[in-house]
Amino acid sequence: MIDIEVLHRVAATLAERKKADPDSSYVSSLYARGTDAICKKVAEEAAETIMAAKDKDMLHVVWEVTDLWFHSLVLLTHFGLSVDDVLAEFRRREGVSGIDEKKSRTTS
Repeated sequence: MIDIEVLHRVAATLAERKKADPDSSYVSSLYARGTDAICKKVAEEAAETIMAAKDKDMLHVVWEVTDLWFHSLVLLTHFGLSVDDVLAEFRRREGVSGIDEKKSRTTS
């Protein structure tokens, strides 16, 4: 069973870092550099996850997915969103065909 509370604890720390001095915290420095810097970091971690998967290095995949999730949480927090917002969306999609779910998001 996954300890979902660890995500909540990390998210709480990330929220606290929004108020911290950018010189005192890596995350604070990301927030200070803004959306583009945070998005660049998410993209970098996604690319590293893909490379680890292509190399079939499972431990490296876990490390990179952890980095990807972490930086995705930074992005969520930057926009005032939370782990619970993502979990609610997972709940909404549970049991729904991926094809049907994707169609429901298309604009007319």
